[in-house]
Amino acid sequence: MIRAVSPIDSHVLGEFSVSSSAAIQQQMQSARSASVEWADVPVKTRIKRLSQLMSLLLTELDTVCDSIVETTGKVRTEALLGEIYPILDLLRYYEKHAAAILAPQGVITSPFAFPGATAQIQRKPYGVVAVISPWNYPFQLTMAPLLTALFAGNAVIFKTSELSLPIGQLILNICQKLDLPAGLLQWIIGDGTTGAELIDAGPDLVFFTGGLNSGRAVMQRAAQHPIPVMLELGGKDPMLVFADADLNRASEAALYGAFCNSGQACVSVERLYVQESCFEAFLSLLRHGLSQLTVGHAEQGDLGTMISDRQFETVKAHYDDAIAQGAKASGPLQRDGHYVKPVVLWNVNHTMRVMREETFGPLLPVMPFADTAEAVQLANASELGLNASIWSKDINKAERIVQQLQVGNWVINDVLKNIGHPGLPFGGVKKSGFGRYHGAEGLRSFTYTVSGMTSRSHLPKEPNWFPYSDSRYQQFKGYIEFVYGSGSLLQRIQRNWPALEAFKEYSAFDLTQRWQNLKLLLTWKRDY
Repeated sequence: MIRAVSPIDSHVLGEFSVSSSAAIQQQMQSARSASVEWADVPVKTRIKRLSQLMSLLLTELDTVCDSIVETTGKVRTEALLGEIYPILDLLRYYEKHAAAILAPQGVITSPFAFPGATAQIQRKPYGVVAVISPWNYPFQLTMAPLLTALFAGNAVIFKTSELSLPIGQLILNICQKLDLPAGLLQWIIGDGTTGAELIDAGPDLVFFTGGLNSGRAVMQRAAQHPIPVMLELGGKDPMLVFADADLNRASEAALYGAFCNSGQACVSVERLYVQESCFEAFLSLLRHGLSQLTVGHAEQGDLGTMISDRQFETVKAHYDDAIAQGAKASGPLQRDGHYVKPVVLWNVNHTMRVMREETFGPLLPVMPFADTAEAVQLANASELGLNASIWSKDINKAERIVQQLQVGNWVINDVLKNIGHPGLPFGGVKKSGFGRYHGAEGLRSFTYTVSGMTSRSHLPKEPNWFPYSDSRYQQFKGYIEFVYGSGSLLQRIQRNWPALEAFKEYSAFDLTQRWQNLKLLLTWKRDY
């Protein structure tokens, strides 16, 4: 049994039985049967059934928000905007576009190489997708890959973090109201050991969101089978503020980007770089704005709780290390239960843990830079590469800078909001993981391609079929030189005419007639 406890006041939210290995195997068999049935359902019908979730969520909006608040400790508005709104937006996006995104695609074929043939690419669901989600945004970061997998035609077995089990139960309860095949969507309960057993049960794709070390373990486990994986891992996201930026707006954004959900977001602003010429003025704005933030679940509350003692210890270790190395702070690291007061740090450098390791808490280190070159160098000085925020009124300059950043996502003159755009693929580079979800690319990531070609040729045989001979070799060589060689079309035809003439019986067009037409065209151009 796992007892779920609210980080707000430690009251018990429920007790949950850990899924056994045998139960997981049975769930996998059920999911595999359901996946075959679901894959045969037309995409438009899938869309119609899954889109009913929107009205269910709107009907139960307050109940869902309250459950998220109790389970995660975040404030109610954060639960609404950070957890539920992105799912509604994603549902609407796939409702409109999924059918076109998943439709077969025709591919141009050469009439010379493939006479009488057409080609296409089809997309087919993997089968059973295992979704392993984290505790920081347990509703959004479970539902987004889960729904994307279902739209693509897969069955899903999902495992929420052992710290957010009530959200797993909530998701299951809501989705059971949809018209889906039995066994298509299932939930398992447990910690990392249970996650390993889920992978060992043999899903066809694993989608994992979490920390770097856990991601390594998932990838290693999946490699034993092998099973393809998509990893959405941590971030140490930089925010670059140039002197020509709107400093008031940028300071408000920095506070939000660093401290929403008490800094427990993979795309939190964890490194803030400010141009030297405006550094002191910007720091003053930050400190003033910081003093206005409130912590708690009263009517006016900006920050909720941190999730656990373990996560607070990481924050404390980063804070203590920075202070020991000479950093200055807006105040002491104050804790009341799981509520933690946010802190701004300055006089920091890249030898400090707070500038190198993912903090995942309410610390905002601020460091000056001299020019664009140094700003880019500092931003890229991380083993992680998830998201970045650039601030300048010179949009052209900002767009040039983002092209130099080693990240999977960026936003100019805003923070975090870009990752919620349903049409933009989201994912990281370097040790922030690989694979994408959201958008067309994200939906297709939950499918594999099947390529096919249909021949409508009435010829008795194809030119590449037997028999082979030295003369045939020379003819093929001439054809290849005609297609890929240098010079104008006329020059290549003249050099390789004997070879082309040898293949005219296989072409969809008579080469002699084409040659005559080309000569007439060239004569017309010369004369007129």
